[in-house]
Amino acid sequence: MIWQRCADRNKKENNALARKVKQQQIADRVEPREKRKMARNTGSSSGSTPAASSSGSGAAAAAAAAAAAASSNAKQKRSPGFSLSSNLILDKWKTMIGCVCLAIASYFGYLGYLETRVNTPFDHQKMVVHAGLEQPDRYWGSYRPLTYFGMKTRDPHSLVMGLMWYTPSNLGPGGQGIRHWCEQGDKLDSYGWTHHDGRTFGVQEIQDLPFELKTSFVKYPEGKQYGGDWTARISVRNTTRAWDKSISLIWYVALDERTNGHIKYVSDDKSPEPGVYGEAQGLGEFQVRFHAVKGKILHKSYLSTVAPSLAKLKDTLFSHFRAFADKRGNRFIGLPGEIVSQNGLPSSNPEPNFIAIQITAEVDFTLDITYQSTSGFSLGESIPKPPTGRAYQESLQAKISQFEQRFEERFQLKQKGHSPEEVRFARNAFSNLLGGIGYFYGSSRVQSVYTKNPVPYWKAPLYTAVPSRSFFPRGFLWDEGFHGLLISAWDVDIELDIICHWFDLLNVEGWIPREQILGVEALAKVPEEFVTQRNSNANPPTFFLTLKKLLTSHRAELSQNGRLATLERLYPRVQAWFNWFNTTQKGELMGTYLWRGRNATTMRELNPKSLSSGLDDYPRASHPTDKERHLDLRCWIALAAGVMAELSTLLGKDDAKYYETASYLTDNVRLNRLHLAPYSEQYADWGLHTDQVKLKRPPSMAPQQQQRHHHQHYQQPEMKRVTGEEPTYQFVDSTFGYVSLFPLLLEQLDHDSPYLTKLLHDLRDPEQLWTNYGLRSLSKRSPLYMKRNTEHDPPYWRGSIWININYLAAKALNHYGKIEGPNAALARQIYAELRDNLVANILRQYKRSGYLWEQYDDTTGEGKGCNPFTGWTATVVLLMAEQF
Repeated sequence: MIWQRCADRNKKENNALARKVKQQQIADRVEPREKRKMARNTGSSSGSTPAASSSGSGAAAAAAAAAAAASSNAKQKRSPGFSLSSNLILDKWKTMIGCVCLAIASYFGYLGYLETRVNTPFDHQKMVVHAGLEQPDRYWGSYRPLTYFGMKTRDPHSLVMGLMWYTPSNLGPGGQGIRHWCEQGDKLDSYGWTHHDGRTFGVQEIQDLPFELKTSFVKYPEGKQYGGDWTARISVRNTTRAWDKSISLIWYVALDERTNGHIKYVSDDKSPEPGVYGEAQGLGEFQVRFHAVKGKILHKSYLSTVAPSLAKLKDTLFSHFRAFADKRGNRFIGLPGEIVSQNGLPSSNPEPNFIAIQITAEVDFTLDITYQSTSGFSLGESIPKPPTGRAYQESLQAKISQFEQRFEERFQLKQKGHSPEEVRFARNAFSNLLGGIGYFYGSSRVQSVYTKNPVPYWKAPLYTAVPSRSFFPRGFLWDEGFHGLLISAWDVDIELDIICHWFDLLNVEGWIPREQILGVEALAKVPEEFVTQRNSNANPPTFFLTLKKLLTSHRAELSQNGRLATLERLYPRVQAWFNWFNTTQKGELMGTYLWRGRNATTMRELNPKSLSSGLDDYPRASHPTDKERHLDLRCWIALAAGVMAELSTLLGKDDAKYYETASYLTDNVRLNRLHLAPYSEQYADWGLHTDQVKLKRPPSMAPQQQQRHHHQHYQQPEMKRVTGEEPTYQFVDSTFGYVSLFPLLLEQLDHDSPYLTKLLHDLRDPEQLWTNYGLRSLSKRSPLYMKRNTEHDPPYWRGSIWININYLAAKALNHYGKIEGPNAALARQIYAELRDNLVANILRQYKRSGYLWEQYDDTTGEGKGCNPFTGWTATVVLLMAEQF
């Protein structure tokens, strides 16, 4: 448009210049005719009388002078014309240069606009319209899943509280032996919530032999501002005859760097009720007090200081440990009291932001900690206190009974014949998922092709479950869709709230970062290489699984309590998310899609990973190109189109285009043409591929060179990929595994398809995917079965059993088993076997190890990867309940 306007302007100026030049030429032609006429008149007059001849020479001179003058005047008249042309040409060039400068400025301005799109929020009404104290029943909670036990509010800058403990005899250098964050390196025998309703209470058991700790809390929101009161209980008992007779418990209160408030420790000497007193925005005035219910306190101390950040609380505590001795000469490790310093130097801010109270006690020991909101009461008015001791135990037991009754109503496991042990296991798995819901605040680090360096996303809260409290204590996009299948079965409003928070993270392009690393504590648990999220990379849109379940299993509930209004607000964002997938991830051919982000130039990886697919090192085409066709992504988008159609119908929106897209992508003829390998008759990816790849170490230095480099700590060169033959474009059908199952997993195959028949037989084949513990991720016949992707990366999705995909398989088999036809009987048979195998093995490994696991070994069934993994592995509860 800029260039068009410049061209129009130049055309007008050229036309004006041409008219002026033409007028000047006409003037030049008229002027000589006038001079000739004057000259004839003069000559006739001089020749009319003889007397005038004597003055002829003077007349000629006068005529010559007149002609010269006329010529001079003519030159003077032409001179302005040429000057005007020069000025107009100069103006023309100035205009053109101005247009070029404007175009350049506009171009760079547009680049700047593209740079900002990656961290510009979606321009529509916010999803979270009721937050913080507007939902008082969920204001306080155990929203710190990365700690063994911690409490905070759903306020962006909430103060935090939490538990640390250690056995004095096991305390090591650098704070080793202090339990605080959930760490696999602590090697606890087990830990996890046994009861948790996501709203009002929770009970947890921790086996840290020889001790068993039980932590619990109950909220009392009635009659109070700022979310009310709560009581937490910590009980410790010795389960063995080991020599350890004492334990040190530490309860702390800490302010976030942006918390607007203050805290102060009031000691035994200054108050009959010692504890932490404070005031904060979002909490008002409050008191935290400690009540020994059972056992003997050996030593008590506290620390009031300034911690550099919430990620350094344990380090700050350990750096202030001191040795104390009582009157009998018994020595204790304790805390020094008021130390208002930062990194050993006096602080410019004398207000402490970290107060820790340590109680060393003989075991068995029980401690109640009460949080009392004291705002909103007049001077002298009696302020209700949260219960302790027996009163607390009674209220806790009432909550446990209500939870167990509701759990049975929702999942009906006793009614289905499950044993008390199996029901208890299911309750634990489910409670761990709910107890793992956290509340985070911060900004992600993101990057697009238009930004030279990573840039911060906008700051936002996130209310979400987490896959693993020890290893992945943060939000993951594709995990959360599976979490929602179970959470929605318990509490639709909690799940809708989680969805709202996630979709408030949608940017103006329609993209959501796949991993949410919000806040200093979350950032401290993530390696630097995984922090930056790139907006070209997707993640499976599993929220469409959750939405589909809401639309089918909970449709009546959606019409109540304003939930349809939530879906109305959600619709434009889900629509933008779908459009982002359908445009940015599309392939070269219509109806094909590919996961972006694979590294086409790496020589380190045997098969370049597709992290955005969620299946990480699952084998794809050996040589990534933009011509690839990824089967699983096509199936995900087909699912998404179908859910968009159903949601549009429910809300009275235009649904035709979504039904058409879903119909096109689920058409089996088109699917077979693009993804069915003709030789193997198996569904597969397509791309530039060869199976002849292997990792090989480059030749080492000669012995003489190694000796010369000895002082430089010579290391062997890293293994690199070697290709044994030129790759060709083909179906990647030598790889049979989870990706091959996606048309089945997402229920997109015709129920009478002969290729469904073959797929059922193939997945039931023990030499391919079938095991006694579930479906393995990659066929034993695949060239990359259980192969390392680099010399440092063990196989991940190359044979192990993953419960999320097995849940989808069981769900699909149950679906096809209910549609009478040639495949129904076989589908029912495989479903029953698969469900039994999965439930039995997950329970067996839980009893053996005390944990649910990230994945399971395909030859032994043993748990692998990280633990506890009560994210999508907790969908075993839905398998037991047969709720799909």
